[in-house]
Amino acid sequence: MPLTREQKLDQLARGDAAFDVVVVGGGITGAGIAREAAGSGLSTLLVEQRDFSWGTSSRSSKMIHGGLRYLGSGHFRLTRDAVRERERLLAEAPGLIDPLRFIMPHYQKQFPGPKLFQLLLRLYDRLAGKPSRQRLSPADTLQWVPGLSTSHLTGASGFTDAVTDDARLVQRVLEEAEADGAICLNYMQAQAVLRNSETNAVTGVHLLDTSTDSQTLEMTVNTPLVINATGAWADQLKQTDSTDTRIRPLRGSHLVVPYSRLPVSCSVSLFHPEDRRPVFAFPWQGTTVLGTTDLDHTESLSREPAINREELDYLLQISSRLFPASAITERDVIATWAGVRPVVTQSPVVTQNKETRKPSKENREHVIWSDNGLISVSGGKLTTFRLIAREVLERGQ
Repeated sequence: MPLTREQKLDQLARGDAAFDVVVVGGGITGAGIAREAAGSGLSTLLVEQRDFSWGTSSRSSKMIHGGLRYLGSGHFRLTRDAVRERERLLAEAPGLIDPLRFIMPHYQKQFPGPKLFQLLLRLYDRLAGKPSRQRLSPADTLQWVPGLSTSHLTGASGFTDAVTDDARLVQRVLEEAEADGAICLNYMQAQAVLRNSETNAVTGVHLLDTSTDSQTLEMTVNTPLVINATGAWADQLKQTDSTDTRIRPLRGSHLVVPYSRLPVSCSVSLFHPEDRRPVFAFPWQGTTVLGTTDLDHTESLSREPAINREELDYLLQISSRLFPASAITERDVIATWAGVRPVVTQSPVVTQNKETRKPSKENREHVIWSDNGLISVSGGKLTTFRLIAREVLERGQ
């Protein structure tokens, strides 16, 4: 029978509470690490300062995909790992991970053309070991996507990726971690990593229970290994500065409109004319979602991220381009969500023209820092959380 929160706190409140590993961060990366650690027989504690999956992991585009655009950018290994993990998740968690058809319309004199896109899809399918690509005529395209703009339409390419409820996925992985003996606590903040004054080796972590304002509960647990899996917040606990990499928080925002105003049964993608990024319209829980943006998040990470006017106009622009007859406006928007991606970048982030590198050009691969018992990880994709978890634990051995 699962332990109650009070029973978990009682265990931690003992002066001799000790764990093989303490994971800080209750998003998909932290949950994956806790599951892999507990499944390997390590006594494991996971703490999250707010609710589980509160940060990036409940604010994604809900897609489990191999990153077709990363393949186009030359990130072969990232795409290969992601597409194989997509297949694993589809096989292991049907109903939580569901296949979703993607349609990329092709218009005259628009990049990428159908030949190039089909070539990428052929390689994409080969990496997955499962064919799904399809070449569609204009008539077939409109069968898939009624209401799509037909001006200069030459056809479309179809392929299959997957979609999930990202917050439910985190909860599923946490439940599996606890089934293997891990203790997972939310509203528990890691305030400081404790070290031996002589060797500087990690000896424990100081925790603060933030679940109630009426009583402050502080405690220290002993551990030789702390894994900082807080994503965009990693610098707050990471105690070393890297001279060649840093975390660049990038915000991605989404619009939700009624399905009746924009009915789509598949994910429809088009490269945005402003920055050449792929933007999607896809079905979600009886509604239609438009997303996502990709720009620097300069506000405090302690505040809830929110969409701004620039992002709203950006997404409405692609809606009017794909579905002009629907005439979606700001009045149709019934909800929005925004999340901050923990992208790891090179420093300084400048090109030969002395301009900041565009957010969409940043590498999405994860980076791991190790500091004498404190391991920090940031970056990476929702799809590859299991591989990231295993790599982190290998670094901690």
